[in-house]
Amino acid sequence: MKLNIKIDPLCSETEVVITAKEMTDELQNMIRLLSNEKSFYVLGFKNSTVLILEPPKIVRIYSDSGKIYAKTESEQYILRARLYELEEQLDSKLFVRISNSEIINLKKVKSFDFSLSGTICVHLNNGETTYVSRRYVSKIKQVLGM
Repeated sequence: MKLNIKIDPLCSETEVVITAKEMTDELQNMIRLLSNEKSFYVLGFKNSTVLILEPPKIVRIYSDSGKIYAKTESEQYILRARLYELEEQLDSKLFVRISNSEIINLKKVKSFDFSLSGTICVHLNNGETTYVSRRYVSKIKQVLGM
């Protein structure tokens, strides 16, 4: 990476120009740092340990028996946030609500099965299967561009 800084006393506002062949993770990190974007993490509880979960690693977030859980490829964690709070904070391009009790990560979806009438079966990368409730079918179709 090459870095050029030009000091100009006549400059009224700082301007950053990045020239790159393609968008990379390194470039994304630089943009985030320069724009002061805060990274969002989810706190997951397992036994007496608190772990910081990176949203891209989460497969699904769901409620069961009054508790909220986050499932990764191999682990399950209890969350203390509410589903609607998580839905507001998570990237809407990656995470989509599929029912009143579940949010899924679209990058962790293996396939969608539309053969059931009125609902959609979702096969996840971790081997789990879940379903889109009838209320959210049109939203999922819209997200998928159907």
